[in-house]
Amino acid sequence: MADIKFEIKETIGALSESAKGWKKELNLISWNDKEPKYDIREWSPDHTKMGKGVTLTKEELENLREVLEGLNW
Repeated sequence: MADIKFEIKETIGALSESAKGWKKELNLISWNDKEPKYDIREWSPDHTKMGKGVTLTKEELENLREVLEGLNW
């Protein structure tokens, strides 16, 4: 399997932390030298290992915000 190159351009915030210290974070990440996208996934404390996640464009993140704002909590 080919190596995946990534660069965290901006750490926006942590959403949760597991007992092992891994954090689920929202970050702006450039994958394989491409345009940065918003990304939600779990990271090890030193950001060398990652879990599965979801990557969103700015438009998709804005749409997600609208969907969340429409929820009746």
